[in-house]
Amino acid sequence: MAGVPEGATIRIGAVSYLNARPLVFFLPRLAPHAQIAVDYPSRLAERLRCGDLDVALIPSIEYFRLPGARIVSDACVACEGQVKSVRLYGRKPVDQIETLALDEGSRTSAVMARILLKERFRLEPRLKLLPLGASAEQSDADAVMLIGDRGMFAPEGPFQFVWDLGEEWVRWTGLPFVFAMWVTRSPGSCNGLERALAAARDEGVRRLDEIARAEAPTVGVSQQECLAYFRDNLVFRLGPRQRQGLERFGRLAAQHGLAPPNVPLVFSDEPRS
Repeated sequence: MAGVPEGATIRIGAVSYLNARPLVFFLPRLAPHAQIAVDYPSRLAERLRCGDLDVALIPSIEYFRLPGARIVSDACVACEGQVKSVRLYGRKPVDQIETLALDEGSRTSAVMARILLKERFRLEPRLKLLPLGASAEQSDADAVMLIGDRGMFAPEGPFQFVWDLGEEWVRWTGLPFVFAMWVTRSPGSCNGLERALAAARDEGVRRLDEIARAEAPTVGVSQQECLAYFRDNLVFRLGPRQRQGLERFGRLAAQHGLAPPNVPLVFSDEPRS
């Protein structure tokens, strides 16, 4: 099975959230000579930027912000409808939102929420930070965005509306949304990792039952709920339509001043124009 050549040491950053487990569950076996660090998506992006990691599963918005970034693999975390773990909770009707609390662990979902509010309702709420250790109840913002494992559990209400942001994006654009993908700034250091990442994804998708059985207790959901989340809410392949959705997201982020303009999707095995 595909793997990293013996003797090569690659520093890999993997996301700590449940949604990435099918991508990384079998990666230690397929890349035995890699050093795998697990962290929040926002922190992985910074570690890749400063050279602390060679490859990382980073928020998709950070690809557009990171000079010289290249996509390493067609393994990704995406959705084609409800994602279930990225939600916006509104304490006021959507057209009355003046303040928005954003999950500290988020980069991509934060930008998506801002784009949707601006494009659909002409809203630019004042932003607040919801720290990783804080609950939605501790924020007084008119709307609170939660992502990842804690995004799967509804906070104390009442709420005027609840958006599943994956569903809202797909309904508005007609395209899938890509939350995270494997990115490098040093293609020459990958040493065959591309094959290992794809193989780990393929093995994970084949064995979702096993991953759900192992991971459900750590999040606090049933094995059946965990399996349904993997199978019904997430997509793990960066196919043609996912690329279209990613390109649309990059263009919109640039239009709103949230990313540089005209950043193409470039893979590690392609020349950068």
